[in-house]
Amino acid sequence: MASYHCSVKPVSRASGRSGTAAAAYRAGVSLKDDRTGEVHDYTRKQGVEHTELAFPHGVNMSREELWNAAEGAEKRKDARIAREFELALPAELSKEQRRELATDFAKSLVDRYGVAADIAMHEPSRKGDQRNYHAHILITTRKITAQGMGEKTDLEREDKALRAMGRPSGREQIEILRADWAIMCNAALERAGHEARVSHKSL
Repeated sequence: MASYHCSVKPVSRASGRSGTAAAAYRAGVSLKDDRTGEVHDYTRKQGVEHTELAFPHGVNMSREELWNAAEGAEKRKDARIAREFELALPAELSKEQRRELATDFAKSLVDRYGVAADIAMHEPSRKGDQRNYHAHILITTRKITAQGMGEKTDLEREDKALRAMGRPSGREQIEILRADWAIMCNAALERAGHEARVSHKSL
């Protein structure tokens, strides 16, 4: 039975977090934070199945360059550096099918918001549920172009400002994205010949 999970959380300095540390941990790599001088080394982390970066057209940078640019664009002590999407990947799918599903969703976020996305797919832990394949997708809170970081995305704007522009609130946007994830999971399951389906609606 395929299970549904899609949570969306901010990565914020207000809670003592950084984009470089979050990206290093999820990808199982070592990244230096130019703002603090700290090196976040998670190269011993196990269970990372696949990592990938997705950018708008014309943008190309390393993971370290990306998250240092995201950190450098924020001056506030309580700034949000990233948004994290934590996704359950259907265990019924093959590794390649899970990779395609996760990267397709990440690219849809890139296309929708003009952000960069950092994808890390994780295998189930040895002691846990062996169906727990999942992905972490970190997206920048600002749009990104070849010229660098730009304005904040609609996901980061105050609801009052969004309403004035006739756009969905942050919560409404997240519900739309959660529904999109369910649709993409079900399409992937159908393509792979499985009858299992997921739903983003609460039981």
